[in-house]
Amino acid sequence: MVEKTVESSSGKAPETGGGTRPQRLSQVRSAEGRRLTLGLPEFDRVLGGGLVPGSLVLLGGDPGIGKSTLLLQVALRLAEYGQEVLYVAAEESPEQIKLRADRLGSVSDGVVVLPETALDRVLETAEELRPTMIVVDSIQTVYLTALESSPGSVSQLRDCTAQLLRFAKQTATPIFLVGHVTKEGLIAGPRVVEHMVDVVLYLEGERFYQHRILRAVKNRFGSTNEIGVFEMTDSGLRDVGNPSELFLAERVRDAPGSAVVVALEGTRPILIEVQALTSPAGYGTPRRVATGFDATRLQLLVAVLTKHAGLRLADQDVFVNVTGGIRLVEPAADLGVALAIASSASGIPLDPTAVYIGELGLAGEVRGVHALERRLQEAARLGFERAFVPASSRVASLSAELRLIPISSLAEAVSALAAQAVRSRQNGSELSPG
Repeated sequence: MVEKTVESSSGKAPETGGGTRPQRLSQVRSAEGRRLTLGLPEFDRVLGGGLVPGSLVLLGGDPGIGKSTLLLQVALRLAEYGQEVLYVAAEESPEQIKLRADRLGSVSDGVVVLPETALDRVLETAEELRPTMIVVDSIQTVYLTALESSPGSVSQLRDCTAQLLRFAKQTATPIFLVGHVTKEGLIAGPRVVEHMVDVVLYLEGERFYQHRILRAVKNRFGSTNEIGVFEMTDSGLRDVGNPSELFLAERVRDAPGSAVVVALEGTRPILIEVQALTSPAGYGTPRRVATGFDATRLQLLVAVLTKHAGLRLADQDVFVNVTGGIRLVEPAADLGVALAIASSASGIPLDPTAVYIGELGLAGEVRGVHALERRLQEAARLGFERAFVPASSRVASLSAELRLIPISSLAEAVSALAAQAVRSRQNGSELSPG
């Protein structure tokens, strides 16, 4: 027999009786025009144009990825605009936060640091100060004194979130919650916390890369398709207005196995380099290894290359890497990945001035993709001269500098690659002495 203590939840619903009355939808005032600008354009983009008053935002990410740095930057920016921010330091001491603020190069009296883990006292302080924004770092370390369970338990997380949600709605104060992440990459604790908040954000990136990506997986006030790109510097996170230049900065031209694809993250097209390497398998079953690309999708592309393009890959190890730590999930990168593999297998470099856009079917056909015009505009703006696009697309060239090459099948694209090698050899023989 095991004794269990039944706890009484403190997350009671507010009493009814005098405050709320039904309203017609046409009479409800929109909060769209009252968004709070955070001073970081990439952050505002992900939120849908700014922070809505009374919203509860949950920010998750791997340890050390920059969650506290990002929110402290936001707090300091708001303090520069004359706003007051309550920063609840439930994990760090005020001295640690002061050191981070000194590193960010900005210290302001508008940021009030409260080293407290008891949520009851946090809400009392917030009621007295009535700040413009509240940051709770983190939700797993605060607790309610009415509950006997330890901080981070299911009941504490649920009830603490309910109390903060009620305070945010009643006072129209936006609140940021920092959430820990498990080994699987999900925010630790019950999923009910994600359902209770208005916005769920993830700060992603590799520790060995300088850039960070802020992604919304839930947003009641905007789209979940937008991303924000930041670069980690000595003075904090810096907005990256042109991510394509960042991801293509170290590209090696005229190298076999390298292709540039145009991925669409939300409404923003981003040019990314895809690298492929084929090598003879030493023993056993050849390996298919992908970094930043779906491994199952890679096996499918290898099968299509073998069946419809005539490439002999049965005895070859195939490795695919998406540079910059980015993960490609949309099928529009299929054509670029497949041609990068063909380029490495044949030793023929792809055109360094070309981008490759298209989805591949099991029959080897190149299918159309959405928002093709937007992708082509970004490629033309960055100086690319040619674009391999699906033949089914009805898009004219958007500029005189960008030439569109329609491709109907993968076999046609591989043949064009072989023809390019023949032309290169002929030009080389014409220029050589004798």
